[in-house]
Amino acid sequence: MRLSLLRCLLSIVALLSPLLASAADASQALNPRAIAFYYNWYGSPTLDGAPLHWAHDVLRENDRDRTTKRLPGNGDISANFYPQLGEYSSADPAVIERHMAMIASARIGVIAVTWLGVDDPSYKSLRPLFEAAQRHGLRICFQIEPAARKTATDARASIRYLVETFGAHPAFYRDPDSKRPLFFVYDSYVIDAKDWAQVLGRDGADSIRGTAFDADVLGLWVGADEHAFFEHSGFDGFYTYFASRGFSYGATPEHWPELQRWAKQHGKLFVPSVGPGYIDTRVRPWNAKNTKERDGGRYYDAMFEAAIDSGAPFIGITSFNEWHEGTQIEPAVAFKHAAFEYLDYAPRTPEYYLERTAYWLQRYKPVATR
Repeated sequence: MRLSLLRCLLSIVALLSPLLASAADASQALNPRAIAFYYNWYGSPTLDGAPLHWAHDVLRENDRDRTTKRLPGNGDISANFYPQLGEYSSADPAVIERHMAMIASARIGVIAVTWLGVDDPSYKSLRPLFEAAQRHGLRICFQIEPAARKTATDARASIRYLVETFGAHPAFYRDPDSKRPLFFVYDSYVIDAKDWAQVLGRDGADSIRGTAFDADVLGLWVGADEHAFFEHSGFDGFYTYFASRGFSYGATPEHWPELQRWAKQHGKLFVPSVGPGYIDTRVRPWNAKNTKERDGGRYYDAMFEAAIDSGAPFIGITSFNEWHEGTQIEPAVAFKHAAFEYLDYAPRTPEYYLERTAYWLQRYKPVATR
């Protein structure tokens, strides 16, 4: 009886071993220094009661612009490309599972999930995201959006909440050496450095330093003269985010080697952000000047090569699925609606940018963080 049971167990182990080895190999193949910005704000009428973010107001250029228009979704979406998965819900477990598989296939090790607060519909996607990320060997950090924080103190509250709520999950990102979580703060410059210092400085009145919520917190580098801001605010480093080359000083790859040198000299982390292109004229019709054509993938190649050459310890990828701004590497397909004929990746395949990301991440081997 015991011998038969042992033989049965050995047979099961033999059957499972190739699958377990395959999962381990896939996890090892992921690059832990590659971080893709991931947007979990999409909704469908079936699961969320509305086509969240697929439907979107057309944004005005300025206060003098009185134009009012809304893209309704259901084929007429707020993007210049159309997703292969259709107008999905970010809370759909089947979609999440496919997204995590796509990201893992691209060798991306970390996703920076958009944080809009507990009251935003995107919140309900987080639990299934963490579970699926764990299955695929991925780690999750967060990008704190302005909607979730009006002040530096609000940002601290978000960091505390996220660490308390998700910090013990195996898929929650922590630096392999320091064990510190990682947070990006979008549009950090709208809050004064002295206010950030109260939360991020060693001697700040409400500082996270030395507490259970201590973390690597990165702000957004935009202009040419951000040095003083990052010296005095307490941020642990900075990222560039924008995929439209030249849109800002930080988003200009020619500046990345100098930004990396300055970061290293001042004990900061630098994360240059690469993107496959940029187009947002469905939601910002007046912004064609910042459109960047994909050029059959050559635009992406040039940005990736520049990021690797900069010597930065991380590379940000803008984005996995920011469809409004056309920066996504998620598969897109040809689609025609009465209101609009969407772009696609032709002559490349829908999966091309996932494959190209994997190609570059095999070649990206940073040697030190700071």
